[in-house]
Amino acid sequence: MVDENNTTNTDRSPRSAESRDKVSRRKPWQPPSLLDAPPPPQGYVYRWIRESMIGQSDPANMSKRIREGWEPVRATDHPDFEAPTVDDGKHVGVIGVGGLILAKIPKETVDERRAYYQNVADQQIQAVDNDLMRESNQVMPISTPSRTSKVTFGKGGS
Repeated sequence: MVDENNTTNTDRSPRSAESRDKVSRRKPWQPPSLLDAPPPPQGYVYRWIRESMIGQSDPANMSKRIREGWEPVRATDHPDFEAPTVDDGKHVGVIGVGGLILAKIPKETVDERRAYYQNVADQQIQAVDNDLMRESNQVMPISTPSRTSKVTFGKGGS
């Protein structure tokens, strides 16, 4: 930059050195969530599962979830995240709040589980359709059920 006396001012850093990434923007206030969780590692999904209810442990639920593939997440796995932990019992050191503990499972297991239950639902729909069509009569045939819907707003919808 050149001032009135035609001298160069070198006190200023170049504009290319400035970065908007360094500026942290303030987030708007919102009430704190009791179930904040750290981001899961690559390829995993986190979920809160019930370990106890009203002070009574729920070993049946925990056993079922562990057999499904869920693993409790330890606070030591996330040293940079301030999280409440279980202080006593079998799950000491696991991230937990109010009878819930944080658990992880591989994403491919979640996708396989979702596909399994989608297949079960599809088979149930197929069974209902088959029962319905079996009751069809040539005199009054039942049309094939339609599984689509249409939503319109205001006038002019047909």
